[in-house]
Amino acid sequence: MTPRVVMLTTNLARGGAETQVAHLAMALRRRGFEVSVVSLLRPTAFAQELAASSVHVLSLGMRPGSANPLGFARLAAALVKLRPQVLHAHMFHANLMARSVHLIAPVPVVISTLHSIAESRRESSGTRLRDWAYRITGRLSDVTVCVSQAVAERHAAARAVSRRRIRVIPNGVDTARFRPDPAGREGLRQALKIGDGFAWLAVGRLIWKKDYPTMLRSMAVQRRGVLLIAGAGPLDAELRTLAAELGANVRFLGPREDIPQLMNACDGLLLSSAVEGLPMVLLEAAACGLPCVATDVGGVREAVLDGRTGYVVPAADASAFGLAMERLADLPAGARAQMGAAAREQVLARFELGEIARQWGQLYEELLGAALPEAGG
Repeated sequence: MTPRVVMLTTNLARGGAETQVAHLAMALRRRGFEVSVVSLLRPTAFAQELAASSVHVLSLGMRPGSANPLGFARLAAALVKLRPQVLHAHMFHANLMARSVHLIAPVPVVISTLHSIAESRRESSGTRLRDWAYRITGRLSDVTVCVSQAVAERHAAARAVSRRRIRVIPNGVDTARFRPDPAGREGLRQALKIGDGFAWLAVGRLIWKKDYPTMLRSMAVQRRGVLLIAGAGPLDAELRTLAAELGANVRFLGPREDIPQLMNACDGLLLSSAVEGLPMVLLEAAACGLPCVATDVGGVREAVLDGRTGYVVPAADASAFGLAMERLADLPAGARAQMGAAAREQVLARFELGEIARQWGQLYEELLGAALPEAGG
């Protein structure tokens, strides 16, 4: 019997971790699982897509930065109604809620998922309290799954998670949606008025963790082509001002729904993050055959084979980042195409969404098999 699964997430929004939650829920549904997604905050994305895939979506109606006992009660009531055999939580607040609610609304299997080396709103050094919270609630979760080996090592070294309870299952990407599309490339380049020049692409929320200032400074120094930034966030105005002050050739596109098409229209992807787990955007770009320049944080080296599928450079080093950009832009088109093909090949081998969903299903069944006999009910 395929288990019933509730995926508890802090939010449903256009972010890397949230995207993985939504896509994994739909992939599990296609594999026959009965899946519901419960979001602590009101969803701002994916609700319609999930509903169309027969995935039930529920919001606890909580607000950012506000502890709400009513939300906790709503979660307990939802679990009593849905009767899941697996409660699969994602991100810090949802992980803690899943562990705590287990005390009053028991579920046979509880899984926590860590999507970043530093699950913190502020700079990565401010993780001590969150590490402590994970440590003291660790026994309330059957396993803690990390999206990369780097995430696992960071939390194990901080004793936030016992090594005995850690597993690694990477993010997965839909390689049918994110794929090379040479036929659509020129049309979008014309619409964006890129012309024949080199086009860089950056995709992600405009927040401190992505360290866009380093990217903009690198762009201003090396001055190759145009940089398109797709995304929105609290630093929008600040970054636009910095780009203008630097004289960098940058276009802010705002939120976009055509990311696969944008990736096919561009020549290289940029990621200048200060903190990451296993960046979805790197996997998506690789699936489209787009080489990248990325900073060496989190599981980036697990996604990018330095010199083969892109270039990996130290974080917060605009000079090194700019040199890597020049190196990629100076490659002959054929060499860049080979690099892109190698990137897609790696994604197909290690990060294809269907295979990742299979690994999750296998883990659910393994844990249920070790739980009490009534877990199968």
